[in-house]
Amino acid sequence: AGDVYLNAELPLGDGTQTAGDFVRQQSASTGLPEHMCRTNMKKNHFVLSQMKNILTSLTRCLDFSVLTCGYGVERGVPISYQAQSPVLGLVLPSNSPGVHTLWLPVIPLQIGLVLKPGPQEPWTPYRMAEAFFQAGVPREAISVYPGEGDVGAAVLDSCTRSLIFGGSPTVERYRGNPRVQAHGPGFTKILFGDDRVDEWEKHLGLMLDSVFVNSGRSCISCSGIWVSRHGREIADALAKRLAPIEPLPPDHPDAGLAAFTVPGVAGAISAAIDADLQAPGVTDYSAKYRNESRLIKKERCDYLLPTVVYCETPDAAIAQKEYMFPFVSVVQCPEEQMLDRIGPTLVCTAITDKPEFRRALLDAVHIDRLNLGPIPTIQLNWLQPHEGNIVDFLFRARAFQLS
Repeated sequence: AGDVYLNAELPLGDGTQTAGDFVRQQSASTGLPEHMCRTNMKKNHFVLSQMKNILTSLTRCLDFSVLTCGYGVERGVPISYQAQSPVLGLVLPSNSPGVHTLWLPVIPLQIGLVLKPGPQEPWTPYRMAEAFFQAGVPREAISVYPGEGDVGAAVLDSCTRSLIFGGSPTVERYRGNPRVQAHGPGFTKILFGDDRVDEWEKHLGLMLDSVFVNSGRSCISCSGIWVSRHGREIADALAKRLAPIEPLPPDHPDAGLAAFTVPGVAGAISAAIDADLQAPGVTDYSAKYRNESRLIKKERCDYLLPTVVYCETPDAAIAQKEYMFPFVSVVQCPEEQMLDRIGPTLVCTAITDKPEFRRALLDAVHIDRLNLGPIPTIQLNWLQPHEGNIVDFLFRARAFQLS
């Protein structure tokens, strides 16, 4: 299925779609440059090509036949795993096609899919579904329902297990609901310990990549860098490198900024940032390195130029903000207060060798993916769970005896 998805000409509507068509269409509707669309295609292909290893990891080396039969024996002990739903419902987003890697293991787990595509990114669900069909998966196993919010609500009501992607209000709405796993903003961060912050220049490339790769649109893109000192110097160095970057045509191989294709969104984001910049102790370091305003209006789309903000304290509202473009707040905060102030964090790269700080990071339940050491936030190990283990969400371990 992975090879078919990556290379084949597949049915789409009344016609067909080549891989090149897919890239151009996805770029046009999402605003992502074409080379980023190709990169995301390769991510999905890689996950499918490594599916056996990924499932082995996610099931903790469980014999796959146990999931098929519902029971088995492991190390001499009877075990049983029960599927909690015949299908998984998904209300998908439009921001980054890379999120589709989360649901690719579902079909190999012998669970069906009910997909509600994001309004700007229907291309991956349609193409991936057709690739599965061409590879021999029965058409009855996957359903795709495009539409507005009412369709997403119907998917959640109809499926006993669902994934939904949205903002913080969406996460709060479904918190504690065992039927729904809500994936919200990443609020991904880099933390420097007191013992390593003086060597920040050595890690400037890591910070730049974490903020800028994939045009800052991923939930694993860094939106906050927390330091106990050197905050202004770090903000200035990042702004000097990021702020002068200009929009390029989507088919340009060096295009680094994604366009906003929904009218009004970019302007609203820029206005929200400007409002937060009025708070005391908050400085836009990128402003002095830009030749024009943050908001660039084109005939069919808008762009937001990279923005680096410095916050004297974590009290600034903008210190907890995340946006769908290369945006980062450099926050000055004492090390001993960081874990109490950072809030929910999808990916945390912590650059420190202090045993007590590392221990505290390991114990912090509001951090999902933890990188100890200089690892870019956008560097994932695909053999590890992301925002919860999909196998644990879909299957229940239960007591079982057979006579």
